[in-house]
Amino acid sequence: MRTAITKSWKATVHAVTGLPVAVVTGSLVHTTGVIALVMAASIVGAPAARETVFAVSRACTILQRSRFAALLSEELTLPPARHKAASWRGFWYHAAAGCLTGIVGGAIIIALWSLAIVSALLPVFQSPGTFVFGQDLSTPVTWTIFYTISVFLVVAAIAAALMLARLDLKAAQVMLQLTRTEELEQRVEVLTESRAEVVDAADAERRRIERDLHDGAQQRLVSLAMNLGMARESLSDVDDRAREVIAAAHDEAKQALTELRQLVRGLHPAVLDHRGLDAALSGIAARSPVPAHLSVDVTKRPSPTVEAIAYFVVSEALTNVAKHASAKAVDITVRRVGDVLYLTIRDDGVGGADPARGSGLRGLSQRVSSVDGTLRVSSPAGGPTVITVELPCES
Repeated sequence: MRTAITKSWKATVHAVTGLPVAVVTGSLVHTTGVIALVMAASIVGAPAARETVFAVSRACTILQRSRFAALLSEELTLPPARHKAASWRGFWYHAAAGCLTGIVGGAIIIALWSLAIVSALLPVFQSPGTFVFGQDLSTPVTWTIFYTISVFLVVAAIAAALMLARLDLKAAQVMLQLTRTEELEQRVEVLTESRAEVVDAADAERRRIERDLHDGAQQRLVSLAMNLGMARESLSDVDDRAREVIAAAHDEAKQALTELRQLVRGLHPAVLDHRGLDAALSGIAARSPVPAHLSVDVTKRPSPTVEAIAYFVVSEALTNVAKHASAKAVDITVRRVGDVLYLTIRDDGVGGADPARGSGLRGLSQRVSSVDGTLRVSSPAGGPTVITVELPCES
């Protein structure tokens, strides 16, 4: 019972406060709309005018959200400011739907309550012998009639307030929030952005590790190898066992330095940052055991993350060709068309490459898909094998 009474009073207050709120918000958006039309026709332009309308509409939405939360215990989700469709719906809510439910609904509730109060108080404050509609207000029968009318008006006001609250809430939920489809699209967009941030962070961490290894451990190994080499050449008066130990240590240091350099190149080649894809890919093509022909046509550099993925795709593909393809030549084509970077790696080997059976191609596919790219492999038995990659680039 107490819950029903509380709900009824809150719905009534919601309807009554809806009138002044609708007057304020409606006046703001209508005035802003007129100003925006003038702005759109002037040198300011339509985009600035639209953003002005959206900003005012968003402020009105925030006000309405607080009203719904306080009086109807309904939390409306505020759409992102950049969502144009939701912003336009919010504008039309404040300009039309909100005005209708707020002003008309508030006026109806206020009128019903006013009539109920007048009907209840009219017999009390009138002197005996006063007639209204031909009825003497001093008789008990007339009092009963007016009080019955007053109770009926109160019930009607409460019912109307509850109905208006539901109607206004439904309109607000439809027009001031994202639709279910838009919510899913927004979630996909957020997840895509988060994934891109993770990929960028991982690539930045690889670059940091590469710099640390290059400037730290690699330099120390170079110094160690040089010292051991000088010791190996200059210490001629030590016994043979000591010379063998020094020689072995020198060879181990050189081997460790070679492996570290290969590891650093696999993490993130410095030349990729400084000189771009053409220089970086030229280096791995020159080192390829299988003769590789490289063609790069990238007039505008993509993002560092996309460059790194392109580099590792070509590097891994050349490694697979050398290990498994028995090929005599490889053709590598890299070109950017619009906002897409295209890579094609073609070898004349035995074919039979299957991403489902090898971790190398599967890993490449995962790398490419991390930036919403696509990787396709055509490798019939007997060859040739063609790997085609499309990587989206920022505008």
